[in-house]
Amino acid sequence: MPEFHSRDPLSPAFWDERFEKEFTPWDKGGAPERLRRFIAGWPAAAAGLARLSAPTVLIPGCGSAYELNLMCEAGWDATAIDFSPAAVVAAQQIAGPWRARVQEADFFAYAPPQPLDLIYERAFLCAMPRAMWPRLAQRWADLLAPGAVLAGCFFYDSNPKGPPFGTSREELHGLLAPFFDCTLEEPVGDSIAVFAGKEYWLEWRRR
Repeated sequence: MPEFHSRDPLSPAFWDERFEKEFTPWDKGGAPERLRRFIAGWPAAAAGLARLSAPTVLIPGCGSAYELNLMCEAGWDATAIDFSPAAVVAAQQIAGPWRARVQEADFFAYAPPQPLDLIYERAFLCAMPRAMWPRLAQRWADLLAPGAVLAGCFFYDSNPKGPPFGTSREELHGLLAPFFDCTLEEPVGDSIAVFAGKEYWLEWRRR
């Protein structure tokens, strides 16, 4: 393992070092298969929203942002953000024609230019120390109007060290229940080693 100077995952420098030294064990090298099915079935998942065919989507803590390409290819209005300059550079290289949709921004200060239909979660919650989770849940809720969707992969694990910082099913549902109703929960079948057997696809509807 490379030697790192930054030990604080709340600092952009923590993630910059890992991208610059190409130490990204959380990086799948592509989008989850479950996301492909979700995109194909979006109109059903989004019943009640105005923009059924072309939702406005935010991918916070995007890392390499493989998911952005899939969403844009489907005609979605997707934006990927990360507060790590090195992650943004990596994502822009992968995004190709959609590179302008990758932006350097702090999720907690970011103001979407238009209302969001969907926030996509993938290793963002588990990248943050647990003390930050109530603030993150509140921010998800603040950015999504009633009927909008929070969906993606969530990591269930009891290991106190991280990142990744795992959660239990009970803890996660307790965190989000004040704002969201869970409409779907199922195991992810193509996780990378660090998440294998502990990753679940969940869909939440904003109350």
